[in-house]
Amino acid sequence: MPITLVIIAITCVVSFMALQNGRLMNDLILWPPAITRQREYHRLVTYGLVHADFGHLLFNMLTLFFFGRVMEQFFSAQLGSFGFALFYIGGLVISILPSYLKNRANPNYRSLGASGAVSAVLFAYVLLAPWSQILVLVIPMPAIVYALLYTGYSVYMDRRGQGNINHSAHLWGAAYGVLFTLLVNPRVLPYFLNALAHPSFR
Repeated sequence: MPITLVIIAITCVVSFMALQNGRLMNDLILWPPAITRQREYHRLVTYGLVHADFGHLLFNMLTLFFFGRVMEQFFSAQLGSFGFALFYIGGLVISILPSYLKNRANPNYRSLGASGAVSAVLFAYVLLAPWSQILVLVIPMPAIVYALLYTGYSVYMDRRGQGNINHSAHLWGAAYGVLFTLLVNPRVLPYFLNALAHPSFR
């Protein structure tokens, strides 16, 4: 079974269970004191297995389904069978680290959801197919345009510091997705720049 589908299945099962079981949610969510004081480092990964509600879960898993399969093929070719799993788990950890470090002493801070890792997958995909058409709220647009809009919105909202969405994780996840992909295969950069200079809408 493709690793993308395994990740989606595990995330859906755990998220549904956690939505029905507050204790399980509390055991998995990113809560800084549990890491700083009790060394529960697993939370740097398990926070990505739980979501705030069904809509939050559905959006992340649909995005992962559409773009994860392409990136799984890429990373499997570059790193072996578990290459995509390594990339995805790295996305969970790297995207949340800045938020964790900023809130180490804040007992009221909590974060959950796979958005950071999903952002990594999406932006890695943009490097391979910047002009491919994707649907955003039923509106078709090139992947690169969506990436720019997504980045601008996340920067704006992160600076405002309002709402319950961790936009910082989105940005760090996106940056990680780009850098990891280029480190794995530097030839992706000239390919991306050439594709960017020669738009081909499909």
